[in-house]
Amino acid sequence: MKAAVLWELNKDLEVRDDVELVELAAGDVHIKLVSSGVCHSDVSAQNGTIPSGTPVVLGHEGAGIVQEVGDAVTDLVAGDHVIVSFTPACRHCSMCLRGKANLCETMFAMATSRKFKIGDEVLGGMTGCGTFAEEMIIPQDAAIKVDADVPLGVVSLIGCGVTTGVGAAINTAGITPGSSVCVIGCGGVGISAIQGARIAGAAEIVAVDTLDAKLEMAKRFGATHGVSPDDLEGAKLEVTGGEGFDYALECVGNPQTIRACYDAVRRGGTAVVVGVGRMEEKVEFSAFELFFAEKTLRGSMYGSANVRTDFPRLLRLWKAGKLDLEGMISRRIELDEINDAFRAMKEGEVIRSVIDY
Repeated sequence: MKAAVLWELNKDLEVRDDVELVELAAGDVHIKLVSSGVCHSDVSAQNGTIPSGTPVVLGHEGAGIVQEVGDAVTDLVAGDHVIVSFTPACRHCSMCLRGKANLCETMFAMATSRKFKIGDEVLGGMTGCGTFAEEMIIPQDAAIKVDADVPLGVVSLIGCGVTTGVGAAINTAGITPGSSVCVIGCGGVGISAIQGARIAGAAEIVAVDTLDAKLEMAKRFGATHGVSPDDLEGAKLEVTGGEGFDYALECVGNPQTIRACYDAVRRGGTAVVVGVGRMEEKVEFSAFELFFAEKTLRGSMYGSANVRTDFPRLLRLWKAGKLDLEGMISRRIELDEINDAFRAMKEGEVIRSVIDY
């Protein structure tokens, strides 16, 4: 089958047609991909921001149809339509039992699994997935069943960007009706966070980005204001009288924008870090400001979502016309064009691409 393999960091992917799958294990499912999103996190894996190891088949959000299941699989059968979750929800580990399925402890075993092979060489998949392949093997806990009438080419985006952004707004931040919100970074996750803030009933949503095209797109999805980073203080003055926003969400993963996110919220407000930054980069706060401002600074892993309940909830919002998924697909590509999509994203593509197999 075809698959896009990253052999070295900061290099182009090689699209091969001689990739195979390893033997199906007892608790795994074999999936034929129908659609995969191209997320900026794939670029982050390519450049080493997200440690993935090499060689690796990239891609971590997608949807497809189950082809076969291992002996111990009880929840799925061949023919089921599923969305891929890069964080499994095993329902048994300490995190799942605490109600924090997004931090499921089995994600580490999944992330280090190696399910692809080329000849005698065994390859991993990004976060244990590898949706830049025509077929894949993942644990049954990472395949979330959806109704067969749901278009997989649309809902594949739920597998990462939509859940991360909408979940960060609704689950992590807990945005309340009538509140003021600032979203820094208007890529796929940022646009989803804006949609989440709109769904939650925010009165004002200020989108912040360096690209005018992204700011215009943000307004289409619910932002009431769109400003450059240099104009953020002016927007804060206009919207909040200078007090600061009730909530701010950082969707970039850069120390400077994380600091700006914290500074944007009022005393007692909530700042949420959604973007993935590099492990060696640091953000500095003074001991006094953390005490005096009493702001809440939170990280958001996978939108604090339980995929077993949040995937269906997002689909209901989509069916009700409150969550725009179709509008988030900026282009459709073939697997052979994946490197062109990566370059376009690095140059500031408005939202994202989707691979249809």
